[in-house]
Amino acid sequence: MGEASPPIRPVTAQQGRSLYLIVRDAIREAVDAGRFKPGERLPSTKELSQQLEVSLVTAHRALQELVTIGVLQRAQGRGTFVHPRYFDRKLPSIEARVGLFFHPEASLADFYHSQVMEGVRQGAMHLSLDLVLLRFGEDIRNECNGYLYVNPWEDQVETLRAHLPRKQPVVAVGVMTDCDRASCLDIDNLELGRKAVDHLFRLGHRRIGYLGSGEQLSNSMQRWEGFRQGCEQHGVTIDESRIVKGSSWQLNDTEMNDLLTTLASNSRPTAMFCGGFFFALDAYGAAARLGLRIPQDLSIIAVDDPPSAAHLSPPLTTLRQPLNKLGQDAITLLYDKIRKNDSTITKRILNGELIIRASTAAPSKT
Repeated sequence: MGEASPPIRPVTAQQGRSLYLIVRDAIREAVDAGRFKPGERLPSTKELSQQLEVSLVTAHRALQELVTIGVLQRAQGRGTFVHPRYFDRKLPSIEARVGLFFHPEASLADFYHSQVMEGVRQGAMHLSLDLVLLRFGEDIRNECNGYLYVNPWEDQVETLRAHLPRKQPVVAVGVMTDCDRASCLDIDNLELGRKAVDHLFRLGHRRIGYLGSGEQLSNSMQRWEGFRQGCEQHGVTIDESRIVKGSSWQLNDTEMNDLLTTLASNSRPTAMFCGGFFFALDAYGAAARLGLRIPQDLSIIAVDDPPSAAHLSPPLTTLRQPLNKLGQDAITLLYDKIRKNDSTITKRILNGELIIRASTAAPSKT
């Protein structure tokens, strides 16, 4: 009897495609075909490079790609194995690349964008999708199968959509728009604003202030509108002297001076709704500089609940957004539309959660 043929045969170069990707797909096809079983150890990198007739560097990079997307796993000193749960979670395999657009003024360092992006990254790894960060509104190489907009201005979705190939699906995250050519996923930011006012009103506050960014981004506009609606619902007068709006996701020096002036006035608010975590930090800092006690002199509630919120002094009452889930749901929705060639428009809203801590209390009677 002759020797058994190797489970993977030599690969052939393809014009315009990196060799490591061809090797990656050949190994994955062998796994999908059952030539390597869940938990089975693969040949060494050297053995694979010989079977595939490629360099050690190419074989190593292909294996690393498969480890990254969860097809394989490495055990120190033991080798590389087929992930034991790979077939439990495997979806129909497609070659897909997703283009990511962020608003030019967005900061990936802020809590909102970093958490959404982490959800997108986790979802893309699970679905074996490549992510490409694109200049806002452009895909010069026309290399993407679909596009994800993260927190664009509402009126930009239609404009951006018009500059991209019509057949590729688009999902906008962090905005709800009437555009009939893009699916949308967002947090219910109106409800966040209303929940904040309702919580403060039930504690007995009637002089409620607002601290947040301007109205450039849709979630900022909606949080402000939710604040306005909540005040109207409870009969709370909105005093412009208690409103501070910044130009970005935290206050600059001039805007901080505006906040200090607001909190130092005789008609200062007894409670502040902060449209983001960094605004809450600004409010904590301003209160400390003025000698105001939290919550005895000033209650503070803010959108976003990073781990550090629970470790402030006092711990911060927050409106927790499911940002990681928002990112994962968005990339999964886009993947489904790419895979099924689905041109229908989907609009979906996720809800936030009130997390009550020690930064809010009934207003002082003194």
